[in-house]
Amino acid sequence: MRPARLRGRTFASLHNHRDYRLYFAGNAVSFVGTWMQQIAAYWLVLELTRSPVAVGALALVQTLPITVFALLGGAIADRVDLRRMVIGCESVLAAVATTLAALALTGAIEVWHLYALGFAQGVAIALDAPARHTLVFRIVGRDDLPNAVALSSALGTSARIAGPALGGLVVAAAGPGVAFAVNAASYAFVICAIVAIRVAPRPPTGTVTPVLAGIAEGLRFAFGSRRVTVVFLTVLVVGTFSFNFDVLLPLLAKHTLDEGAEVFGLIAAVFGCGALCGALILATVGRARLLLVLGGAAGFGAFQLLLAPQETLLVVCVLLFGAGIFYVLWGSSALATLQLAAPEQLRGRAASLYFFAFQGGAPLGGLLAGWLVAHGGTRLAFACAGTVAVVVAGAGTASVLAVRRPRRAPSQAVP
Repeated sequence: MRPARLRGRTFASLHNHRDYRLYFAGNAVSFVGTWMQQIAAYWLVLELTRSPVAVGALALVQTLPITVFALLGGAIADRVDLRRMVIGCESVLAAVATTLAALALTGAIEVWHLYALGFAQGVAIALDAPARHTLVFRIVGRDDLPNAVALSSALGTSARIAGPALGGLVVAAAGPGVAFAVNAASYAFVICAIVAIRVAPRPPTGTVTPVLAGIAEGLRFAFGSRRVTVVFLTVLVVGTFSFNFDVLLPLLAKHTLDEGAEVFGLIAAVFGCGALCGALILATVGRARLLLVLGGAAGFGAFQLLLAPQETLLVVCVLLFGAGIFYVLWGSSALATLQLAAPEQLRGRAASLYFFAFQGGAPLGGLLAGWLVAHGGTRLAFACAGTVAVVVAGAGTASVLAVRRPRRAPSQAVP
C-alpha cells in the first residue's frame, strides 16, 4: 500500500470531518493542560504534607466519583443535548482549575482545598466522558468511529507524555499555581471548539426514560448479548486488576531498578510511546473487532508476565513499549465495539459502560497493586496482573467460540 494512502487511512476522521478536526484541536490543548494540573496537584500535596499517603488519598478522591457517577453520566447523556452537556462539564473543570490557581498563587491553598476540588473534578469527568465519547460518534458516524476512537486515544497518550514533562518544568520554574492557571486557560480552546461544532440534532426517540431506569437499561444492554458481555467484562477485570501502572511504574523504578525520578519518567514515556504506536496502528486498521479486544488483552498480559522478573532497564523499556501497544489495542477497540453494538438511544450509556469498566475499579486495583508490591515486589504484582489479563482473554475467547461452534443435531432415541 502506498504511504500516502496509508496516511489517509490512519487520519481518515480528521480528513473527512470538519467537526472532528475542531474537537481534536481543542482537546489537544486541553489534555496537555489537564496532565500539567495533575502533576502540579500531586507535587503540591506532597509539599504541604510530605506524606505519600496524602498523595494516594488525592488520587482516590479524584477517581472514586468515576466509580459512583459514570453510569449516571451515560444515562444523562442519552437524554440531553450533548454539546451543552460537554460545555457545562468543561466549564466546571475550568472553574476548578481557576480556583486552584487563585488559591495557590495567593498562598491560601490548604490540603483540604485540593481534596474538595479534586472530588468536584472527578464528578465533572464522570459526567463529561460519556457525553464526549457519544458526541464523537455523532460527529463521525459508524464508519469512521473506530478510526476516531483510535486517534483520540493517540491524542490522549501524547498528552500523557507531554503534559507531565511540561508540568514539571512549569512547577519547577514558576510554581504549581501557574500550572493550574495554564490548565484553566486551556479549557477555553476546547469550549470554543465545541461551540463551533455543527453536529446534527439527536433523532427523536418518542419516549424519555427516567435516569435510574436508564442506568438499569444500560446494564441490561451490557449483559444482553454474549459479544457485548465479553467486551464489558474483559475491560472491567483487566482495567481493575491488570492496569495499575500509575502505582507500579514509580515502584518499578525506585525499588526494582533502584533508580530515581528520571528513570521513572523514562519508563513512563516509553510505555506512552508504545501506546501511541498502538493507537496509530489501530487508526490505520480502522475497524472494531472482538479479536483485537481479546488479542490485545492477551498480549498486554503476556508482556507483563515477561516484565515481572526483569531488573535491567533496557529490557524493561522494550517490554513496556510492547505492553503499551497492546494496551491501546484492547482498550480503544473495546470502546468502539460497545458503541457500535448499542442502539441509538443507548449510545451514551454504552460509552459510560466502557468508562465505568475501565476506570471504575481503579481505587480497588490500586490498593491491591500496592499490597502485592509490599508482599512480593513488582515481580509479584506484574505476574498477578499479567496472569489475570491472559486468563480473562482466554475465557472470553472460549466463550465466543462456544457460541460459534455448530451444535450437533440431537440423536434419535432408540425404541
